[in-house]
This record gives sequence, C-alpha cells and structure tokens, in this order.
Amino acid sequence: MKGIICEEVGRFEFRKDLPEPQMREGEAIVRIRRIGICGTDLHAYRGHQPYFAYPRVLGHELAGTIEQIGRNREGLRAGDQVSLIPYVHCGRCRACRSGKTNCCQHMEVLGVHVDGGMRERIAVPVHCLIKTEGLTLDQAAMLEPLAIGAHAVRRSGVGAGDQVLVIGAGPIGLGVMAMARFAGAGIIAMDVNDDRLAFCKVWAKAEHTVNALREPKERLAELTDGSFPAYVIDATGNASSMESAFGLVGHGGSLTYVGLVKGAITFSDPEFHAREMTLQGSRNATREDFERVLAAISAGDIDVGRYITHRCGFEDMIGQFDAWLKPESKVIKALVELD
Repeated sequence: MKGIICEEVGRFEFRKDLPEPQMREGEAIVRIRRIGICGTDLHAYRGHQPYFAYPRVLGHELAGTIEQIGRNREGLRAGDQVSLIPYVHCGRCRACRSGKTNCCQHMEVLGVHVDGGMRERIAVPVHCLIKTEGLTLDQAAMLEPLAIGAHAVRRSGVGAGDQVLVIGAGPIGLGVMAMARFAGAGIIAMDVNDDRLAFCKVWAKAEHTVNALREPKERLAELTDGSFPAYVIDATGNASSMESAFGLVGHGGSLTYVGLVKGAITFSDPEFHAREMTLQGSRNATREDFERVLAAISAGDIDVGRYITHRCGFEDMIGQFDAWLKPESKVIKALVELD
C-alpha cells in the first residue's frame, strides 16, 4: 500500500510497502480519496506540534469511500462516500460520558497521536464516519477544518444578531467566520495581511476588517463605539496575539482560544477581572459540529471551491509541500487527490 511518512522534522518519505489496515470489530476500511493539508501537518513537519512523535503518517482532513464494513447501527455500506471524524474518543471517560467527545481524556487524533490518512486505506471506528451523500469529495474533505470553526462558534455562544471579532484569517479563522455568519452573527476580521482581509470580506462576508499592525485597538473602539466586542475568538496560534487579545474584549465579554500555541500564555489579572471576562479553550469538534458544517455546505452558504487554493496528486505532494510553507504561495487550503 502506498503512503507518505513524516520520518523526522523536515523529511517525508514516499513508501509503496505500507501494511494494509486490518479491520477490527466496530471498524471500517476506508479508501482515502482526498487529504486536506492543515496547520497541524505544517507544524509537525517543522517540529512545532505539541503531543507529537516521529515517524508518523500525517493527514486528518479526510474524505473517501468505504471498502469494507460490517453490520452497523449507522446504516453505512460499502461504497458510501464519507468524511472522517479524526478524533478517536474512548467513550468511557467523564468528558465522553457528558457528550464532550472532542476533549476525551484518552483522545487519539489521526495523524497526531496515531497514524493518519496520508495513505491509500485506513481502518477507523464506524462512529468516526459521516456519510456525505450529495457533497463532492472536495467538500467532504473540508468538513473537518470547518467543523473546528463550528465548534469554536458554538463554544463561544455567538448567535444571531451578535458581533464577533475573529483574530487570524488562516483556514481555521476563516472557518470560524463562515460558521459565525451561518449562525447569524456579524463579523469583524483581524489579520496582518491585507490580501487575506480582503478575502474575508468577499468569502466570509466580514462586515469590517482590521489590520493587526495598524492601531487595532483604536480601530475596534471606533467600530464598537468604545465598548469593544463582546465575543472574541483567536485562531492565530500565536502567543503574542493571544495575549494581546485580552485587551480587545468588551466588559462582560468572552475570549475563546481555538488556536494552539506550544508554550505559556500570560495576562494581566486586574484587566481580566475588571472585565469579568470569560476565557475558554475550544478543542477539535464533535459530530454535531460536522453535521452543522454539512448543513451549511449543502445550503450553499460555504464556497469550498474558493477555500481550496492549491491541489496536487498524491505522488507529487512531497515535491509541493515546502512551497506551500512559503507566504508568497498564498495558500489558504491545499488538497491532495488520490485516484
């Protein structure tokens, strides 16, 4: 079986002799057809990904077709097109029992804690599959990154008529904006890149944009009559941005971290208490979030075609990967295609 292994920091290896997956009880064998490249893959390649060990088969933004499956309550059959929920949860810990499978105490994320989908076939629990009838393979592969945004929006409590500041216009931040818009909220997009901010206005229908390098606090005060946003979601994964975000939250508001940084975050406790601010993390997504994104795409509210900016064939990926890391390539989302 063909596959790509990240052997060590900065080095991939294309293999043709990977072992075929073995289907255990409660699992299915899925033929991988699309692999989205995300920040986790980039961080792992560069050696900046927390909770990560080498060698590892990357890949957790996945779509494919079921090749083998036993009897199951979900009604899935061989030949069905599916998206994969890559967060394999135990179902037994307190988080799982309370429905918070996204932060399972014994979580195994495909492509991070265990080998992922950057190979021709993979065995996964049936409960990690979502049938994507009516979606293209490209759309099905994008459920995962967009579900991260859907979960962050749901976690933040943003709803119809609210205004939310989303910091970071990378693929996750864009997903946050799209799903906040789908929830009926108004969007203020903040980033350091004017081209990306322009994309936010067109693609995510952001009402306002703020360049984080040009007096962002003053601009936000102007946009909110001095009260600042009640909802702030930081999707940068940048410690400086995450710390600065404390000063951008309105009194009584909330700050949600969906970006992850490998290190410590500090903040001014008096500033935090003066606002009676809520600080929370948002990790992964649940089936509910995947289904929410599926509904948004099916309704025509999310243009996956413009979200995907780069693509290549499976055997060409290693040669393309370094170029995707360069800012001048202007990658939003890269997609790898398997026949």
